[in-house]
Amino acid sequence: MTSTDATAKAEDSGPSGYAAARLRLLTEGARSGPPRRTALSRLTDDWLAGLFEAGAAGLKGVSLVAVGGYGRGELSPRSDLDLLLLHDGSAPDAIAALADRLWYPVWDLGLALDHSVRTPAEARKTAGEDLKVQLGLLDARHLAGDLGLTAALRTAVLADWRNQAPRRLPELQELCAGRAARQGELQYLLEPDLKEARGGLRDATALRAVAASWLADAPREGLDDARRRLLDVRDALHLTTGRATDRLSLQEQDQVAAELGLLDADTLLRQVYEAARVISYASDVTWREVGRVLRSRAVRPRLRAMLGGGKPSAERSPLAEGVVEQEGEVVLARTARPERDPVLPLRAAAAAAQAGLPLSLHAVRRLAATVRPLPTPWPAEAREQLVTLLGSGRPTVEVWEALEAEGLITRLLPDWERVRCRPQRNAVHLWTVDRHLIETAVRASAFTRRVSRPDLLLVAALLHDIGKGWPGDHSVAGEIIARDVASRIGFDREDVAVLGTLVRHHLLLVETATRRDLDDPATVRAVAEAVGSPGTLELLHALTEADALATGPAAWSSWRASLVADLVKRVTAVLAGDQPDEPEAAAPTAEQERLALEAAATGSPVLTLRAQTRPAADAAEAEPSGDPEPLGVELLIAVPDQPGVLPAVAGVLAMHRLTVRTAELRALDLPAGVDGSVLLLNWRVAAEYGSLPQAARLRADLIRALDGSLDIAGRLAERDAAYPRRRGLVAPPPRVSVHPAASRLATVIEVRAQDAPGLLFRIGRALEDAHVRVRSAHASTLGSNAVDAFYVTTGGGGPMPSEEAASVARKLEEALRA
Repeated sequence: MTSTDATAKAEDSGPSGYAAARLRLLTEGARSGPPRRTALSRLTDDWLAGLFEAGAAGLKGVSLVAVGGYGRGELSPRSDLDLLLLHDGSAPDAIAALADRLWYPVWDLGLALDHSVRTPAEARKTAGEDLKVQLGLLDARHLAGDLGLTAALRTAVLADWRNQAPRRLPELQELCAGRAARQGELQYLLEPDLKEARGGLRDATALRAVAASWLADAPREGLDDARRRLLDVRDALHLTTGRATDRLSLQEQDQVAAELGLLDADTLLRQVYEAARVISYASDVTWREVGRVLRSRAVRPRLRAMLGGGKPSAERSPLAEGVVEQEGEVVLARTARPERDPVLPLRAAAAAAQAGLPLSLHAVRRLAATVRPLPTPWPAEAREQLVTLLGSGRPTVEVWEALEAEGLITRLLPDWERVRCRPQRNAVHLWTVDRHLIETAVRASAFTRRVSRPDLLLVAALLHDIGKGWPGDHSVAGEIIARDVASRIGFDREDVAVLGTLVRHHLLLVETATRRDLDDPATVRAVAEAVGSPGTLELLHALTEADALATGPAAWSSWRASLVADLVKRVTAVLAGDQPDEPEAAAPTAEQERLALEAAATGSPVLTLRAQTRPAADAAEAEPSGDPEPLGVELLIAVPDQPGVLPAVAGVLAMHRLTVRTAELRALDLPAGVDGSVLLLNWRVAAEYGSLPQAARLRADLIRALDGSLDIAGRLAERDAAYPRRRGLVAPPPRVSVHPAASRLATVIEVRAQDAPGLLFRIGRALEDAHVRVRSAHASTLGSNAVDAFYVTTGGGGPMPSEEAASVARKLEEALRA
């Protein structure tokens, strides 16, 4: 092209011509989204190319390069122009003049410009020193001039990035984490920064950089759509405000929604949150993979030297039936069959949360693709695994998000769809509705020692705001939904009623305490009538605090806590007259009596193991084959009354990796003419993983444990040393309390602790060391929480004095905390 032609082209595409064409493009309604961004980039390319050709006539070894967002062709209406004038260093004065001819027209139009003038060596050096410069150069795109110069720089920059990736990627991850700490999470903010917040456009760009390193790649499903959606929102934001802003402020949201043709601002925010959630989850998965690859590279040379060059297989550590840990993630066991095990998603999730480990992307996708729906109502194991997941504390959040990313949550709980990514237009709330519900469960997990039914507390925490997806009072709608959900997941009629009451009245205590006169008897009576029972009041008190703490710092204070506690105290006094009578012991069955007589005759323990199944009417629904679905194994043990029975049985079960679901221990009256006394233990157990041991082996070990020839404590200590428990879950400390009014015949000591192998053995041994007699024991495991009540007496068979009982409880708590 001659200099005359170049000058003519520059005039045709001069500032006034470009500005008019740009304005037409941005105001026409026919094009929006990616087509408009592409057209704006091409229009700008042509204009800048014309300016370059007019000013670079006769110059060699120079090119104009678009970098960053402009290099990707993602020009929003008010985007910066990121430009690099690249040259070979042979004509510095001419290059300076050319730069002026390029930059000033851009400034004259009022466009933001990020520019630099460098040789290839200078560009690479600067990139090596400044990560942001290097990230921009990864998207370098040739606009005009010497194509070979641009191509050579791009090739060199990509080679540098890949060679330096083990050093630069941790730096990039730290940069992303710092930005997230400053800007917050896009998927929860009421006024989010679309670019800088976690899950925003910067993170999407970082994922492209990771992919360019060839070390790892992000999960692609939905990622491009999420990025496009955020770019569309940013375009609309620029057009409605006329400013180069990325913050979606409250006052602009209705206009932005209208620009995008959306129903309202809530619909807009929900789309933004959904997009941010996809990018955030992809980032989590990608950075875990980067860490795994870098660790593998660091260890591999040493392993090769040790193994003679062979490739070591990854170690797999069992966590639960069908679930193992591998390389810091929770994956499915090789023998797992999701298509035949509908509880597996919840079991895997609970195991991951308890271990404080992430669920692997591959495992979640396999579960989503192959697992079949749970029957209605859910089997007991499914409900227990859900409670365990909810009660795992902070690790629950990441595991829940992994399930939700692949659609498993809405398949398990269809009502979740209405609250998913739903914004809360209340400055007090920190989270969207769905995350608030999970956050409430996280907070409630710390209160599970305060309530008699931690499973109901955790499920109520999950469901208390479920009605916010429906019109009207969310508490009224929520009660209906909660009752339906509770029935579907297998709670009985009484528990369903309690959950419905908790959801319906989850705001009752805090609203009454802060808005009503507590000295007015009618106030307290109204709350007592609504709550109905001391147990429900206890749950409601814990739910109230968990809900407030999960809302935000402004929702809870020592003042509010004291008012609520005062109200609860007053309501408790009103309900005090409704305490139930102590239940009578049930008559033994024929099988129990047979075992007791055999134990009395032989002087040694006898036991049976029997699988428990769903009722026959439900069997065909539970399994296509018609086979009954196993719910656990009933373990019946009859043993001559003697010291140490409880720790001996519990220790043997722990040695055989059997989890105790429920347990009862009581003395059995023998028929007239039969000498001696027999203890009957009726427990429901399940294998942690693998098959159940044979009854003969259990009986043999139990005999040895009772005669002192089996060192249970030593065996359990050896196993714990070989397989130390993971530290992912920070459980609340155990709590031991005395309930003097619970029985006229004995002293009731209640233990609340994190369920763990050997827990019952430790409790039983501590009670034996305290020289108290266990008259009966009522143990249950609700999710990850053990709630055990022990009816103990003095040697003479009566209740313990209060001071002595308090001393035993204190020593027991100290033993469990050790």
